Formats: sequence, C-alpha cells, structure tokens
Amino acid sequence: MSTLRNTFAFPISRGAKLAMLTTCAASALMGTAHAQTQAPAASNDTAGDIVVTGFRSSLKSALDAKRKDPRISDGISSEDIGKFPSENITESIQRIPGVQMSNINGRGSTISIRGLGPQYAMTTINGQTIKSADFTDGFRFDIIQTELASAIQVIKSPTADMDAGGLSGTVNIETTKPLDYHHRQIVLSAKAQNSNYAGGKVTPKLGLSYVDQLADGKLGVYLNLGYQKLQDRADYVWMDRWTTQSINGVSTLTPRRPRYRRIDRETERLMASGGIQWKPTDSLEIGLNAIYAKDKTTYDVNQQVFLFNTARITVNSSANGAATNVTATNFTMENNRQHEDRNLATQLYTLSAKWRGENGWSARAIANYSKGTAYQREAAAILGVTISSATLDMSNPDAITFNVAQNLNSTALYAPSTLTRNEYPNGATRNMRTDEKSLQGDVYKDIDFGPFTKLSAGAKYRHETFNRHVSRHDLIALGSAQPAASSSIFPAMATTSYAVTGFMNGMSGIQTAWVGADLAAYDKALAAAGIVVPEIFAPEASYHVDRYMASAYGMATIDTEVSGMPLRGNVGLRYEHSSQTVRGNVTAARTDSYTEVQNKIGDYAQGQKYGNWLPSMNLVLEPAKAVQVRLAAAKVLVRPIMDSNTSMAQTSSSSVSGGVRTYTVDLGQGGLKALTANQIDLGAEWYYERSSAIAINGFYKWIKNGTYSSLVCPSSFNGVALSYNSSINECVGSDGAYYDITKTSNDPSTIKVKGYEISLNHSFDKMLPVKGFGLIANYTRVIPQKLAVGTGYTIRNLSKVTWNVTPYWENSLFSFRASVNYRSAYDQNSADSFFAREGHTVKARTQVDLSAGFTPNAHLSFTAGIINLNNSREKATYTGTSVWQESSYYGRSYYASASYKF
Repeated sequence: MSTLRNTFAFPISRGAKLAMLTTCAASALMGTAHAQTQAPAASNDTAGDIVVTGFRSSLKSALDAKRKDPRISDGISSEDIGKFPSENITESIQRIPGVQMSNINGRGSTISIRGLGPQYAMTTINGQTIKSADFTDGFRFDIIQTELASAIQVIKSPTADMDAGGLSGTVNIETTKPLDYHHRQIVLSAKAQNSNYAGGKVTPKLGLSYVDQLADGKLGVYLNLGYQKLQDRADYVWMDRWTTQSINGVSTLTPRRPRYRRIDRETERLMASGGIQWKPTDSLEIGLNAIYAKDKTTYDVNQQVFLFNTARITVNSSANGAATNVTATNFTMENNRQHEDRNLATQLYTLSAKWRGENGWSARAIANYSKGTAYQREAAAILGVTISSATLDMSNPDAITFNVAQNLNSTALYAPSTLTRNEYPNGATRNMRTDEKSLQGDVYKDIDFGPFTKLSAGAKYRHETFNRHVSRHDLIALGSAQPAASSSIFPAMATTSYAVTGFMNGMSGIQTAWVGADLAAYDKALAAAGIVVPEIFAPEASYHVDRYMASAYGMATIDTEVSGMPLRGNVGLRYEHSSQTVRGNVTAARTDSYTEVQNKIGDYAQGQKYGNWLPSMNLVLEPAKAVQVRLAAAKVLVRPIMDSNTSMAQTSSSSVSGGVRTYTVDLGQGGLKALTANQIDLGAEWYYERSSAIAINGFYKWIKNGTYSSLVCPSSFNGVALSYNSSINECVGSDGAYYDITKTSNDPSTIKVKGYEISLNHSFDKMLPVKGFGLIANYTRVIPQKLAVGTGYTIRNLSKVTWNVTPYWENSLFSFRASVNYRSAYDQNSADSFFAREGHTVKARTQVDLSAGFTPNAHLSFTAGIINLNNSREKATYTGTSVWQESSYYGRSYYASASYKF
C-alpha cells in the first residue's frame, strides 16, 4: 500500500501541470486535424452518428447546455433518471473549471468558485433560493442526494433576471421535468458503502425514482425517495495555540497547546422530492416542485488537550524564528470526550406558471418558500490530570514526535484523588432556523428592433429570516451543589472507560491509544444521584435577523450578425433594495457563580437600508461554425454573511480550560455593507467534433466592501479592564480571564482577483481502433491581491491552482473512469476550520477516485468505486511559515451500487 501511496501522492510542479494540460490539448488537436472541415457542430446530430449513452451522454448534454447558454457557465448532466455521474454532488461539481471542494471528515461538503469561499456562492434549485439548514456553515451540498438533480450548472456571469447574491457565482440545480421523458419510468437503486477507517461497517443507500405522463401527455409527475446511512472517521493532530519566547534575544514562535482529536461520525439521511408539470394547452404550463431533506448526524469526539504552562516550556532547538523541539513540564492534560447531535432539515416548495400568448407576449409567475432548521447539541465529559513532562519534536513536519511521560492508555492515570477536573455534561445547544418567502413576476415581448429580439422585465420580493437560539448545560451551573472532581458519584475509569485505538492509523512518534470517558456511565451515575443539570438560555449568543429584498430588472436579448458572424446574448440592469433589521439581547453578568452565560436585561434592534444597481452583459460571437468567443461583464453582490465566527448581533460565550476562563466575543456585524464586485470575462470555445470541445476563459474581479475579522483587545469590555500580553498572545482581563474578541469590518479598498480557466472534453474515437475512450480535464489559475491577515479583506480558502483530469472508457456493457483532483495550498482561519484558531495554511494535495460500471441490458446496471484511492490527507502549516500545524487521516471509501429500471 505504501508503494501505491507514493505513486499518487507526488508533488507536481506548475510547469508539469501546464505540460499535462497542454499534452491533453495537443492530443485533441491531433485527433481532429480533418474534423475541422468534416465534423458537424455538436448540436447538428445526423442519422449516421453513433448514439451515445451513459457517462458520454451526460458529457454531451452538458456541452450542449454550455454552448447554448449566453452566460459564462459550465455544468454536469444526469446520465439517466435518478443516475447522476457521481456518488456525491460536491465531488461531481469539483470537476467543473474554477470550482474547488472542501472536505469534512474526508467527505465533500462545500465548494468555492474562482477562489472565493463557500459563503460567496449562491445555491438555487430551478433558479429559486434554497436555504441552508445551518446558515453559519455555508451551503452543505452533501445533504443533497444525487438523485434529486437532472443537471447542475455553475453560472459565473449572471444575467439581470437572476437573483443577486452570488459574488463568486451561482450553482443552480435542475430537477427532473417529467414531460421530457415521454413514457413511464421507475428506477430502483441500492448502494453499499464502506469507509475503511470507520470500523469496516458497510452502510446502505436505497432509492426509488418514478416518472409518468398522464392525461394524454399533458400531465407529468415525478417522485424520488431516498434513504442513506453513512459512517466515517477522521483523526487530527494539531497545534491549537502558540506563544512566543525570547531565545537569545530572538522572538521565537513556540507551541503551547497540542491536541489529538478523533471524530467518529454516523449519518442517516432521508430525502424526498416530487413534482407536477401540467400543460393543459400549448400556451400554458403550471409546475409544482417540493423537496424535503433530513440529515441526522451523531458525532463521537475524543480529544486529548495538552495545556502547556508557558512558564514551564523549554525550547530545545529552533530554526527560522520558530521552535522545532520543546519540552513542557508539570502541565494539565484534559481528556475530553464529547457527544454531538446534529439534526438538519431543508424544505423547498415552488409553484410556477408560464404563459405564451399572441403577438410575441409571454409571462411567468413564481412563488417560492424554503426553510432550513438545525438542532445541535453537545455534551462533553472533561477530566483533568497532571502530566509530569512531554517533549514535542516538529523538526520534520512529516514525522512529528510527541513523547508523553505518562501512559495515556492507563486507567490509573485517572485515579479520582488525582483528578484536577471532572465534569459532565459540559456544552451548548443551538437551535437555528432560516427561511425565505418570495414572489416573482416576469413579462417578455418578442420584438424586431435592430439587434434586439426580445425585451424582458420583472420584479421580485423576498423576505428571509435568520434565528439563532443558544442555551448551555454545564455541571458547574449547580454551583456549591456541584460534586467535587474526586466524588464517588462519578464513574471510575478503572471500571468504566472507552478505548480509543489506532489513532492516526498507528502513526509512529505519538501515543496512538488512550482511554476516554464512558458517557452512558456518567448519565446513569447522575441519574442515580438525582442530579439534574439545567438548560440555561444564553442571550449573548442568540439573535434574530430580518431581511426584506425588493428587486426589479429590465433586459434585452440580442440576436444579430456582425460582419456575417452570428452574435447573441443579452444586456440588462437590475436594482436590488435591501432592508435589514438585527435584533439582539442586552446582557449583564449573572449575580450567581455561574459565568458561562449572562443575564438578559433588555434587547435592541439595529436597522439599515441600502440599494444596488447591478448592470450585466453577456455576448457570444461565432466567427466560425464551431467556434464561440464570449465577453461578459457585470456587477455582483453578496449581503453580509454569518459564519461560525461572526454573527449579526454581538455575541459572547465562555469556557474554562487549564483553570483559566476564556471569553469568546463577537462584536457583531449588523452595520456591515454588502460586498460588491465588478467583473469581466473573456473566453473562446472550440466545439471541434461531437462531444469534444476545448475552452479558455480569463476573468477579472474588483471586490469592494470585503469584510475581514481580526482579534482586538480594547481597553475594557463589560466593565473589565483589558490589556494585551504579547508573551502568550492573549488579551487578558483584570479578572485574570482571557478575552478572544473578534471585530468584523468592511474594507474600503478595492481587492483584485484575476485568473483563467482551461477545459477540455475529448473523445478518442477517431484516433483509436477501440471506441469509447475519452478525457475531460480542466485547469484553473487564480491570482488574488493578498493582504496580511487581519489588515484587510483577505480571500481565504483560495487555492491558486486547481486541476482535474478524468480519463474514461465506455461501451454498451462496461465503463471505467478515473478522476485525479488537485488543489494547491490555501489559507484558513477558525471560521473555516475548527483546526485553524490562529490561522493555518493547508498544504497542496491530490486525490484519486476510481469507478467502474456494468450494464448488461437496458434495465439493469451496476457500479463500484473507490474514493481517495491514494489516501490523500490534509496537512497544514502555521500561516505564512513552514512550521507544522496539523496532520490528519481519514482513509479510503468504497462503494458498490445497483439499479433496475422498469
């Protein structure tokens, strides 16, 4: 296995990547030397053409959609009803030029477009907004079952008739249109999946898709039901906190809080979608679509948190201003086992009507409602013990060594009399809800006025809400009634414990096994003692936001010729007016000893209004039959975003670690302006033969009002005097507590982002004696203007280089496909990753996936695959340095599926 890992996990220079893509393009050009004069355009199929199905058919459909679209867009189409060409929508989207995928526990979940993070991309279904269940986490594509989608488009240059909100682009998911199928279809599917690092258990997925036409083909119906269970696991070793020491007069970056973290995750998903498409006459169509997705996930999190005392850290060696080997003595280690429940639900209901009248008039009306809800509850057992000494060697980032004097796998370490902390439960409950109601009307008129062939106008009204309610349940809320750490009511590790083994896949240099708390034993012990821990409202972390958005637009469609060359496209102007009200709580310190939450003594409302004019233009010129040149320009926006670090209202929370209380405060962003960007695209596409094309596109963005967050240390907070202690890199209060205070601001300067995308779809049918071989490939280069973190708007999660190469072969019976995905290094902070509290840079990585299919007849098909064949891992360094900060391991996943079409 190590040989295989080394084969695929090699570093690839930028020149080699360009050479790879150039070779692919050259192969395409060689194979089409005579096709320039003989091959028809992709849309001009003839009776003599080979009929393609399966994956090749989905590629052709996507190319056809790209070619016809006046916008800068790329997409993926379903191979058949209920059969999308990937097992995960996020992993499928990452094959689109300019799109990057982010993993959670090794599972694709969020995406970035052209270097801008997931919070800057808008997601719609059939052009209508779908709300994310957890609105502080970016849109999670992994909650959307692949059976929902018939096609996915990533739109990078908007038109005036599209909702504003996608600064980087809009991901639109098209659902099944039942009247397109012309006859009844029923598809049953089953899948088995195994994450090899999650204990080897096989988990199921079941699906049913039904499409039918009634009333003499005037009424179409579809229904999709899906159930899935997943298990995965990811292990992390990382540095949670740093400090500085003066070594021989040089300020030296020094580690002070290394952590182990193992996350076992189990997910159950239920998805249902359906729709009606009714065409009572040739001029009228009425549609109704409904989507419901429920995701119930449990996390078992096991941590070892090593709280070095900064007064007892000895730097044994250092290089380039950073310690490479340290020894810490007489410090606290906290064994933290945490259970988390996360229940997410998303709903979407869309009613639409389209009408075409006489004299070129037509109209459209849409009513849409979407709601997302999230329930998150965590309960941790925290046991504190004293460690006599430990030595950490980071001189080789690929072989970290951490020797701890005590045996972490010994229950004797947790003798009740020696415990410095013994608490359960400890944690928060978060209830979040977001919804949107919208009404939209559009009218169209065919005209013949110079280059213009149609005029469009419309208006839309949207009302979205965000509500966050937080409470805490902590044993320390009992005050003097709290049992002591050594109390006999607590279960003893010697008789009840949980074994953590094989951590980091047996990584050498660290202890890979330890004992954790048995949470069920703690629940039972507290119940037997009659101890009930109250759920206490946390007003400082709760808020409500209302946004009212009214918009109107006008757009003209262009279809003409310039010097005998066809020119099509559109030009338009949209106006968006936003009115926002943030409601938060005024709080004060509690009068009892419980300081994890505050008392509500009042509330406040903060409002603001703003408007934005958003012009757009999309032009497509065809200088030759198979060649298109594109030019697009637009102004785009995204309204202020809430993530896991920032909120609209001022929020705060606190926790105790190593005997020191830390207050985490966000000063709120209720007054932030919308981010806007002026952008331009210029590209060319050559559709040189059926299902084959090469495209290159350059883009430029000028971003204004970008937001940036920084840790600040004001002179006081809530009446407590504060001062910054540079030796421990903490804001310290006169009460001895640490204060992590985040301030979010608009950056008045203009930040520039530029880059280019190259994509290739090529069939080798004219080059090889065996039909069915092909290749899709893309390469994206993004060049951002970069500022020092905390000094202005900095684009995070940005990989400057991404590429994907997917060779495939397919005939009437068999199909094989490999996909190699690469993304270069990118920066994150704690809003992007739990492991980046003080910032880190995730190193470049490559992931290889394989899949194979067998279709013995028109009804039955089988698929099998491996995800992350090369055991790609996430590794990170401290931001701006080569100093190790994180290593992870999450292993491979395997799947096998079967479907039967009636």
